[in-house]
Amino acid sequence: MQFISTRGGSLGQYTDVLIEGLAPNGGLAVPAEMPRIDAAELERWRSLDYIGLATEVLGLFATDIPRADLERLCDAAYGAGRFSSPEVVPLSDIGEGLTLVGLSDGPTLAFKDLAMQFLGGALEYVLTNRDSVLNVLGATSGDTGSAAEHAVRGRERIAIFMLSPEGRMSEYQRAQMYSLHDDNVHNIVVDGVFDECQDLVKRLSEDIEFKRTHHLGAMNSINFGRISAQVAYYVWAWLRATDEVAESERAEFEVSFAVPSGNFGNILSGQYARLMGVPIRRLVLAVNENNVLDDFFRTGIYRPRSAEHTFATSSPSMDVSRASNLERFIFELLGRDAERTAAAWEELRTTGQIDLSAERHRFESEFGIVSGTSTHDNRIATIREFSDAVAVVLDPHTADGVKVAREYVEADVPMLVLETAKSPKFANTIAEALGSTAPVDPATRALLDAPQRLTEMPNDEAPLRAYIGEHALR
Repeated sequence: MQFISTRGGSLGQYTDVLIEGLAPNGGLAVPAEMPRIDAAELERWRSLDYIGLATEVLGLFATDIPRADLERLCDAAYGAGRFSSPEVVPLSDIGEGLTLVGLSDGPTLAFKDLAMQFLGGALEYVLTNRDSVLNVLGATSGDTGSAAEHAVRGRERIAIFMLSPEGRMSEYQRAQMYSLHDDNVHNIVVDGVFDECQDLVKRLSEDIEFKRTHHLGAMNSINFGRISAQVAYYVWAWLRATDEVAESERAEFEVSFAVPSGNFGNILSGQYARLMGVPIRRLVLAVNENNVLDDFFRTGIYRPRSAEHTFATSSPSMDVSRASNLERFIFELLGRDAERTAAAWEELRTTGQIDLSAERHRFESEFGIVSGTSTHDNRIATIREFSDAVAVVLDPHTADGVKVAREYVEADVPMLVLETAKSPKFANTIAEALGSTAPVDPATRALLDAPQRLTEMPNDEAPLRAYIGEHALR
């Protein structure tokens, strides 16, 4: 399979875009032609375990990785001991027509482990074959950083430089990252918000000479490896949700997914699954008080907020006002027209917004996307209600997803809510919702008390360039 940039030009094959990250022209890698999954193929996959299914789905994109090697990479990512659930991704009924898709049973208790565990091994595989190194440069609003760092820690050919916003993550999230002392892990705390961290990453990544000199790459959701690995759990969830449906009805049996969203990568993977042929009725996008994406899908006008107007909320991983992966959706919306997509981003640069209100009618009718906003009071109430009703303690981001999902539940259409993280990562918010603080288990206490290593830095690319120049692998 060949890949292209959303702003034009060929990018090579899957292993090429894993290493490249952001395209040289500032665009994002997408398949030159979207693969298709038919009903017969879905049925053939129904009996597979998660390792087998991930191998099949990833194999549609990673056509330049030999099948035996891809199987080994998926086994290493999802095999025994990697995830606490033997199913890897368990589904559970939480009432009101809602099913929770358990994506947070990995090593950092967040959904991003599902992609990162594969991506870390895949990057090492490619680098070994090419006798090369990679310096991952990324930004995190919460869970991306720890999932990426835990996926590459100790790997000889990969170093990671992860930018995080000062004071904008939970204590647990900070501890998961900053307690790592591996030589190849560099935590950089920026005096700013997530969007400013992301801007620093983008500016350095768009400097082609600097990028080539220092072998820069990405593990956040601009890396297509993340997107492709996430498609697998949408397919898995549809298969499990339809296991009890009569075989004669399965081919057309639709489900909906509710997805807490920050950088639009997770829900984009669902959009790709839908475009590939998985019977998905709706993709319900849920955001917090930083509701730029909800505004866009309601009005057709994308108007990112400035750093000073980006709120610090109790679902911090979604405190994002400029969603990188929206460009991939707009590329599809504009008929995969790279010239129009590039023009849209030029419009954003010059005017501060992209006006696609003329396409607004297509968001739900053609792409199945609807949206909604959840506030602090909403998530506190949702956590409390589901704890009382079914003894399930939702993390704040998943609670946002549940809150918005309830607005779109339809009779006879299962609503699958994608879990974002485990609730212990957000102890203060859970305590507020439930009226008490849960006992801290010994492993969590040891993590929170562990010595932390980090480098503080202003919101300025000059010291970041100097730090990377000093510590990057050669």
